[in-house]
Amino acid sequence: MGYFPQWRPATGSTVLPDEKLPLAAAIPMSLQHLLAMSGSTILAPLIMGFDPNVAVFFSGIGTLLFFVITGGRVPSYLGSSFAFIAVIMAATGFAGGGANPNIATALGGIIVAGALYALIGLVVMAVGSGWVEKLMPPAVTGAIGMSIGLNLAPVAVKGLAGTGAHMSIALLTVLCMAVVSVYGHHATRRIAVLIAMLFGYGLVLVMGNLLGLVPGIDFAKVAAAPWFGIPNFTAPRFEMGSIALIAPVAIVLVAENLGHIKALGSITGQNMDRYVGRGFLADGLATMIAGSGGGTGVTTYAENIGVMAMTRVYSTLIFPIAAVIAIFLGLSPKFGAILQTIPAPVLVGLAVSVFGLIASAMARIWVDNKVDFSDARNLFTVGVALIFGAGDFTVNIGGFALGGIGTSTVAALVLYQLLGLSRRA
Repeated sequence: MGYFPQWRPATGSTVLPDEKLPLAAAIPMSLQHLLAMSGSTILAPLIMGFDPNVAVFFSGIGTLLFFVITGGRVPSYLGSSFAFIAVIMAATGFAGGGANPNIATALGGIIVAGALYALIGLVVMAVGSGWVEKLMPPAVTGAIGMSIGLNLAPVAVKGLAGTGAHMSIALLTVLCMAVVSVYGHHATRRIAVLIAMLFGYGLVLVMGNLLGLVPGIDFAKVAAAPWFGIPNFTAPRFEMGSIALIAPVAIVLVAENLGHIKALGSITGQNMDRYVGRGFLADGLATMIAGSGGGTGVTTYAENIGVMAMTRVYSTLIFPIAAVIAIFLGLSPKFGAILQTIPAPVLVGLAVSVFGLIASAMARIWVDNKVDFSDARNLFTVGVALIFGAGDFTVNIGGFALGGIGTSTVAALVLYQLLGLSRRA
């Protein structure tokens, strides 16, 4: 068996990872995957004050790297990870709105997180992934993920403060995303973030540009921006304080990617466990590359898995096509200028929705894996981790400050193992 599959033409309604579609069918399918990931991949850098053009550009680069390292055998797209939002905002002191002036120090932390992630991938390639599942069972990963969402709650709530019109637009954006997510067709649910973004954008055009009730959208920069140009890359700066805050996110990415690869194996009917280590390595290296130029940390996307489950098209060749399109979008300053016009109340509404979903979606991990909360070990581990994360419990060690996400992660990992010692004995 070669490193890459020998892709054969698809013949049935289900297209397997080692099958291919005609180009005329593959390009629209690639655009669908690009659309599914675009809302989140664009929203995350905007919330953190990063350049969304750079994030989209590196999402394409990362996806191509993932395709090569996994031998074209794992169908995945790498986009901006929401797991980084809380720690980056804490590390840079960024409260939202406009460009983040301290991106460089965040990039150093992103690179170290990616390096740790890649190192875990190498270990998994050598000895297997069983130790990861023992170290981070569903009770632990759910607690860490929920802590990230709860840690972001004050940021979202502060963003709601403002005029009545500002708050109304933000809350209507939340309502739009909720309605689409609950009542929309399967295809539209996958792009609920994007639909809510467009809905809120339209509200500001009407209430601002037409009625003057809120500040309108200024398209002057869009008109002046060229169609093609080099993205605004930023060099990283390594500071131990930021590294201590951001690096633990690697643990969340490991759990996320492990779950996604197992889900892909389930829906495709092909066991992909042998590619878990390669997936970690690829995602870690992609995160390091993104951080070296001003991009956000990246991860595999559940939205794209949803599209595959809906269409039953799992061909891995779809994703390099989507990646190339993303790279070209990242090379368009006009595309970036359009993204920068997304109004503040719309971003706030999306933040409220997404931050809440980060927290609540983690509860699904507990439900799907039947975590037993009558077991005091699970109950105590989760309870302490949530309090540390939501309360942003910070520990100062010499010149380092380990923030709420870090202390929550350490507490969940250590407590779960300590409380299981007597059982193993």
